[in-house]
Amino acid sequence: MTTTAPPVKDGSPVDERLLRTSPLRGLLGRPELGSVVGAVAVFLFFSIVADSFLRASSFGTVLYAASTIGIMAVPVALLMIGGEFDLSAGVLVTSSALVSSMFSYQMTANIWVGVLVSLLVTLAIGVFNGVMLTRTKLPSFIITLGTFLMLTGLNLGLTKLISGTVSTRTIADMEGFGSARALFASQFSLGGIDIKVTILWWFGLVALATWILLRTRFGNWIFAVGGGADAARAVGVPVRTTKIGLYLGVAFCAWVSGQHLLFSFDVVQSGEGVGNELIYIIAAVIGGCLITGGYGSAIGSAVGAFIFGMTSKGIVYAEWNPDWFKFFLGAMLLLATLLNAWVRKRAEATK
Repeated sequence: MTTTAPPVKDGSPVDERLLRTSPLRGLLGRPELGSVVGAVAVFLFFSIVADSFLRASSFGTVLYAASTIGIMAVPVALLMIGGEFDLSAGVLVTSSALVSSMFSYQMTANIWVGVLVSLLVTLAIGVFNGVMLTRTKLPSFIITLGTFLMLTGLNLGLTKLISGTVSTRTIADMEGFGSARALFASQFSLGGIDIKVTILWWFGLVALATWILLRTRFGNWIFAVGGGADAARAVGVPVRTTKIGLYLGVAFCAWVSGQHLLFSFDVVQSGEGVGNELIYIIAAVIGGCLITGGYGSAIGSAVGAFIFGMTSKGIVYAEWNPDWFKFFLGAMLLLATLLNAWVRKRAEATK
């Protein structure tokens, strides 16, 4: 739980991030410290065991793999800092892509009409999760598990009903496809490294989320709500609005990821996305977010996603059986959690 100072004039609590500390204490108190140490270790390990890991082309591939997870790990990390979970995040990405594709194809509309409709539908699902959570007072695990199951069924059922198969029809020849693909799935070369536009989306979201957490009142509210909703409410924090806003953030990033999925392949399999929500949570936890809420960072989630990218591609470059990937991911989760807990205790001991 985040220790808070007395409230300021506007009623918002001032947490420990705003108090003056020594550089050493500040470093030990950073949530992402453990994940950075882990990232360095993973990088050195695969640099040794995989000769092609250090190639420029390999680095671009690693960054792309990290960005596909990192885009979603950012809002999931903020949600976890706020003390909640979203188990529907993985299938929501697929739902976003399906809505764009099927609406555009069946209505023979411009691609951008489908993209905007998808944004509205995806945000509406985020609001649904947030409102259900705050109105019913049920655990977010139950609320979003229900949403996960409903979306999984809708993705399969509606796709089969409309298209007759479990995948959407190709939309590559429709008006607006080229411009949408440029925004969500283009690639360019930078210094000899092929860079996917999703990497820029990822970096931009990390920067925005970091600014929100460290420089805005809403960021203060997120930490306060995660540290203790009742205590936050007692000092004037709008708990309900904060939690709904966090679910809207997850929904927006699911829309971005879904459009990337669609415009990278122009067709979507309706069964995709199941299980990805756990990977987003793992990236956030590896990055220093506490399961109990009130502690973590957007930068940490980015480091966690980068570890995911290095591991998933490092195993390939080392020419190992990819079946080992989940073993390494699980081991990193446990080690990172233990290391983060140790860093947290050391930080509290120096206060």
